[in-house]
Amino acid sequence: MTIRSRLTLWYAGILILSLGLMAAVLKYELAEQQRLHRRGEKAEPVWEEVGEIILWYGAPTTLLLLAGGWWLLRKSLAPISGLTQAAERIEIEHLNERLPCTGNGDELDRLTAVFNAMVQRLEDSVARVREFTLHASHELKTPLTVMRAELESALRDESWTAAQREVFANQLEEIQRLTKIVDGLSILAKADRGQITLNSEPVRLDELVRDSFVDAQILAEPRRVKVQLAACDEIAIRADRHRLRQLLLNLTDNAIKYNETDGHVTMGLRRQNGSAELTITNSGPGIAPEKLPRVFDRFFRGDPAHANHDEGAGLGLSIAQWIARAHGGDISITSQPNSQTTVTVHLPVSQAGE
Repeated sequence: MTIRSRLTLWYAGILILSLGLMAAVLKYELAEQQRLHRRGEKAEPVWEEVGEIILWYGAPTTLLLLAGGWWLLRKSLAPISGLTQAAERIEIEHLNERLPCTGNGDELDRLTAVFNAMVQRLEDSVARVREFTLHASHELKTPLTVMRAELESALRDESWTAAQREVFANQLEEIQRLTKIVDGLSILAKADRGQITLNSEPVRLDELVRDSFVDAQILAEPRRVKVQLAACDEIAIRADRHRLRQLLLNLTDNAIKYNETDGHVTMGLRRQNGSAELTITNSGPGIAPEKLPRVFDRFFRGDPAHANHDEGAGLGLSIAQWIARAHGGDISITSQPNSQTTVTVHLPVSQAGE
């Protein structure tokens, strides 16, 4: 039955019930008037009878119709509200969720079925894209490895001229950059399919931060960027050491890369409300407010002015976000344009880690 038919029947039922009650009241009043007339008693004027009927019946009937209409509309629109809330929960990471059907066979059920079918097609498309990305990144690794080995061998050959060796060196740099992109895509594709297993072991997070601080100083020296280590509380957690090192490397590399000459990078680790809070702040152009929601999107470059001469493909933050969330934590970014940008990572501190 359609929604229109159901609403019509429900409202017609309430209206017929109200009219029936009104007819019963009028019949009773007319019978009372005739009884009084036969007994020769004085009856109330008609207009007073009508006024009483309107007062004692019309007002409650109006309220009943309004309340019944509101209840019917609310009951009829309730599935739409549930449909909207369920649709809002569907994201690229949760395409396996489906919207519930009411079982009434009305327009909403048909809309729900169409929407679920669309989500199914979208899920299949995303799965094919992820599978293609995984296979493509895997197949690209072999030829890139061969090309890199051949160029490295050519650079060791002293018979080439200086100009030729420079060409080989430039090609080798581009192949290394392409290899990083392929490796990043491979990690994200495997993570999407749940093919990466994290090791769980006690890790001294403060030691990893100090090691990353030393590495950052080496990376920052050619760019004349000063790296500082602020507070570094002693914190132990259960985590995958290799992935946390990768997260720290990606964040410090970004902080140095998207900086200014004679700029600064400040790292800090603190214990906050039962979690480890890692912050990395850098000077530089910052990120525009309208671009902040997209900084974790893959291949997103927030600063086109630096995109042409800075290495990278916009995968570092995506990988960092996956690592943080895979450990039960989260990552966020705040930025003040032309001032500074701060990346904050929260990781849970478990008793087992302590």
